[in-house]
Amino acid sequence: MTEPVIGSLRVDGATLYYEVRGQGPLLLLIPGGTGGAAAFDGIVDALAADHTVAAYDPRGMGSSALDDAEAEQRVSVHADDALRLLDRLSPGEPARVFGASSGAITALHLLTAHPDRVERVVAHEPPVVEVLPDAPEHRALLARVQDTLRTRGLLPAMAVFAAGLKDGGDTTASKAAPQTGVKAGPEAGSKAEPEAVPELPPQAAARAERTMAGLPYFLGRIVPAFMAYTPDVPRVEALSDRLVLAAGQESRGELPHRAAAFLAERLVVDLRHFPGGHTGSTTHPAEFGELLRKTLRA
Repeated sequence: MTEPVIGSLRVDGATLYYEVRGQGPLLLLIPGGTGGAAAFDGIVDALAADHTVAAYDPRGMGSSALDDAEAEQRVSVHADDALRLLDRLSPGEPARVFGASSGAITALHLLTAHPDRVERVVAHEPPVVEVLPDAPEHRALLARVQDTLRTRGLLPAMAVFAAGLKDGGDTTASKAAPQTGVKAGPEAGSKAEPEAVPELPPQAAARAERTMAGLPYFLGRIVPAFMAYTPDVPRVEALSDRLVLAAGQESRGELPHRAAAFLAERLVVDLRHFPGGHTGSTTHPAEFGELLRKTLRA
């Protein structure tokens, strides 16, 4: 992988870490979850062949430190961070933007709030569950996640959250998830030896460590704020010629896919399917990166 030029940008309440590769029109990559800029390691080189590619750690994630670790998080603030990066790296010229998951929500808000700064947005599975007709069920799921986080801790809460996403927001499935939670080791009194955990390659191990470190902040502060976000659908519709809504070929029926598909239907635009599932840029980097390049050129 090509070594990036590393930068930092002071914004209101945080200092952003970002990486830049390549040359050409600016393409800003906005990650979701806890992956940060490293989530795009598998696709940046291909994209940098014809773009200046900037990827960054969103505020509070990875190397982008918050001034106040307890600060409330808002989609509008995260979108303003993206705008500040555009202003630094592509002053006066509209840029191309790719966002994944919660990063796709940031990208949608950036498009509607600052359309003069955005030439094209590809939003991959933004979990805008408030557009769905069964939104109250998803609010109940998120409330259950937060209650589990407070009363039982991180791993049981992640089990509830993951089950709800996988089952399309089925709260019956997510209620059952904590009862089958992850075991830390053999049960008391068992003579069975713990299973050996395979050693990961250094890069994968570092990514897994970053993911685990960011989970409390992501689940406790990002998920409640971002999944309560309601996009301005009439405004998005007016700008839909600059927007590509995307979803994973392997994630049909899952909650983020459902939200993206429903929004595409409301906007009367095609939903473009990318290789893999919700994290296709990581699991299918070569195919995902090539399709993204084609989509940005279209």
